[in-house]
Amino acid sequence: MRREDAADTETKKTGGTSRVRAAGINIFFGYAGTVITALLSFVLRKVFILHLSDTLLGVNGLYANILSMLSMAELGIGTAFQFALYKPVAEGDTETVKSYMAGYAKVYRVIALAVAVVGLALTPFLKYIIRNPGDNTLRDLTFYYLIFLFNTVSTYFVSYKYSLANAEQKNYIQTNVITITKFATVILQIIVLLATKNFYIFLLTDMVVQLMQKVVVSLYFDRRYPYLTDKNVRPLSDSQKAEIREKTGSLFMHRIGDALRLQTDSMIISAFIEVAMVGRVDNYLLVVNTISSFVNIIFNSVISGFGNLIATEDKDKQMVMFRVYRFFAAYAYGFSFIGFYVLLTPLISIIFGSKWVLPALAVQLFLADYYFKGERIVLSNYKTAAGVFEPDRYLALLQGAVNLVLSLALVRTLGLAGIYVGTVVSGLIANITKPVILYRTCFGGSVRAYFIRNLEYLAVTAAALVPSILLGRALSAGGAMSIPMFVLTALGITVIFHAVFLLFFGRTEEFGYLKQVITGRLHRTAKP
Repeated sequence: MRREDAADTETKKTGGTSRVRAAGINIFFGYAGTVITALLSFVLRKVFILHLSDTLLGVNGLYANILSMLSMAELGIGTAFQFALYKPVAEGDTETVKSYMAGYAKVYRVIALAVAVVGLALTPFLKYIIRNPGDNTLRDLTFYYLIFLFNTVSTYFVSYKYSLANAEQKNYIQTNVITITKFATVILQIIVLLATKNFYIFLLTDMVVQLMQKVVVSLYFDRRYPYLTDKNVRPLSDSQKAEIREKTGSLFMHRIGDALRLQTDSMIISAFIEVAMVGRVDNYLLVVNTISSFVNIIFNSVISGFGNLIATEDKDKQMVMFRVYRFFAAYAYGFSFIGFYVLLTPLISIIFGSKWVLPALAVQLFLADYYFKGERIVLSNYKTAAGVFEPDRYLALLQGAVNLVLSLALVRTLGLAGIYVGTVVSGLIANITKPVILYRTCFGGSVRAYFIRNLEYLAVTAAALVPSILLGRALSAGGAMSIPMFVLTALGITVIFHAVFLLFFGRTEEFGYLKQVITGRLHRTAKP
C-alpha cells in the first residue's frame, strides 16, 4: 500500500472513531442533564398544579407555543450557518469560521428586532385566542406574554455562539449550560410558588436566571474562541453569501410549514375549546417529551457527526450509517410508542390525578403521530447534516396547510381528536415524500428497499403492541392502574417488545453494528 493511501485510511479510521467518541460524550452529558431536568420538571409541574390554577397552566403552555411559532422569524438561517461551519471547522480554517460567525451575529441581531416587533404587534389579539381565561384580566395576560417575549428575543444575542461548539461535535457544552440553568430556575421557581403562589414572580424568576445565563455564556464563548471578538474579519465571499441565501430561502418554507403544523394546535385548542385544555395537553407533552428526549439526545448528538461524515466519507459509508441510524429510530420509537400507548394515561392519572386525563381517541392519534415522527426525525436530521433543503421546500407549506385546514374543520365535531387528525395526516405526507427526495439527492439509489424495511418495522411494532395491550388490560383489571401494577406492566412490555424485535432483526447488519458500538469492539478494531 502506498504511504498516501495508508495515511488516508488511517485518517478515515481515526475520523470514524472520533465521531463515535464525540457522539458518546454528547450522549453521556445529554442523559445526565435530561435525568436532572426531568425530575425537577415533574416536581415543578406538580407544585404548579397544587398552588396555581388550571387556567394559568394553560396560559403558560399557550404562550410558550406562540413564542415558538414566532421563532420561525429565524427563517432557518441558523441551520444554514451551522451547515456552512462543518467544513471550515473540520479543516481548521479559522478565518472562514470568523467570517461566518460575524455574519451570523449580524443577522441574528436583525432577527431579534423582527421578533420583538412582530411579538408586540400580536398583543392586541391575545383576547381572541384565550377562551375562558378565568380570573385573569387582559392586563395580566398581556404582561405575562411580554415576559415570554423578552426571554425569546434576548436568546438571539447569544444562541448563535453555540453553533461553533456544535460544529466541533461538542454539543455537550450547550447541554450542560441548559441543565445548570434549568436546575437553578426550577429550584427557585418551586421556592417562589411555595412562598408566594404568584405567577408574576414565577415568570420573573425564570427571566432573571435566563438573562444571567446568557451573559455568562456569551463571556464564556468569547474566552473559549477569542477570535470571535476580532474586529479584523474578512467579509463572506459572494458565493458564500449566495449559498446561505439559497439554503435560507428553502429553510424559510420549512419554518413556516413547521410552525403551521406544530405550533398552531395549542392556539386552536385555546380558541375553540378552552385555554385550560392546553394545560392538560401540556401534561401529556411533558411526559412524552421527557421520555422521548432520552432518544432524541442520541439523534441530536450525531447530527454534527453526520455533517463531518458527509464532508469526509464516500456515499457507501454514508448509506451504511444512515441505515444504522434508521434502525435505531425504529427500535427506540417502536418501544417507546408501545409503552406510551399502554401506560401514558395511567401515568398521568398517577402523577397528576384522573381529572387531567384526555379522551382516549385524542391520545391514540397523538401517539400515532409520535411513532411516525421517529422516521421523520431521521430523514430531517440527515438532510440537515447534508445541507439538502431545496428539493422539499414547498412540502412543509403543504403539510402546514393540510394540518391547519383539517384541524379547523374537525375541531368543532370531534373536539381535541379532530385537531390530531390534522396532525397525523399532515405528518404522513412527509413520511411518504421525504425518503424519495433524500435517496435521490444523497444516495442516488432506489428508495423501494427503504419503504419495504419501514413496513417491516411497522409490522413488528404492531405484533408487539397487541400482547402489550392485553397485558395492560389484564393487570389493570378494568380499573385504575396501581403503581405496582404499572411497574409490572412496564417490565412485561419491555420483555415482549425486545423478544419480538430481536426475533426479527437480531441478525441484521444494523443490529450488529450497534452491538459493536455498545460493547466497545468498534473502538478496538479502529486502532492501528
